[in-house]
Amino acid sequence: MSNRFAGFTLTEVIMASVLLIIALVPILQALTSSHATGTIIERKTRSLMLARAKLDEIKARSIYNYSSSFTEANTPLDGSYLCKVTDDGAASDLRQIKVAVGYDLNGSSTLEAHEVDITLSTLVARRW
Repeated sequence: MSNRFAGFTLTEVIMASVLLIIALVPILQALTSSHATGTIIERKTRSLMLARAKLDEIKARSIYNYSSSFTEANTPLDGSYLCKVTDDGAASDLRQIKVAVGYDLNGSSTLEAHEVDITLSTLVARRW
């Protein structure tokens, strides 16, 4: 009679396994979701840093080369990141510069609208 209570029954083992699986599935889904979100945030943060650096470069160039156009298309920045610069108002004393940066998801070396992670805009004035 004492041998009968020495271990777990098959029903107990199956029920414990089912409960464990039910608890693990949402945890694994949450981990997968948080990893994907972390990757997106990392990509957007890197795009923001690259866009700010590009704007700083344009501002520095504008001091002595204000009359030249700053427009660029599909400029590679760092790895698979691409940059597009639009320059409005090359003839005036105040120009609006827009910098769009994104990760080249499809590897086409062309920054498409759905790939743009961040767009920064600034005004640059003639200094001399």
